[in-house]
Amino acid sequence: KKEALAALLKKEGYIEDFAVADNGSRPGSSLTVTMKYSPERARTISGLRRVSKPGLRVYSAASDVPRVLGGLGVAVVSTSQGLMTDREARKRNVGGEVLCFVW
Repeated sequence: KKEALAALLKKEGYIEDFAVADNGSRPGSSLTVTMKYSPERARTISGLRRVSKPGLRVYSAASDVPRVLGGLGVAVVSTSQGLMTDREARKRNVGGEVLCFVW
């Protein structure tokens, strides 16, 4: 799931690249993310807010998938078809768990 989120953020242009490293004998893997900056050294990700939390899951129907800053940001939605942006979820007419907002 971590790799899918990093791939989605890379596709949307928020991060430069990511790499998955195996931890050897320890279970799981680690994810290294290379941040992306503008030519003026400004960050591409100016804000990130986690919406759905372990104590309070937030689900949205296909017709109610939220927009972030009027379309300037991205909502990451976990659907039955995998992780996708709010725009893609609206286009495919699927709802799901709203994980976070990125702008």
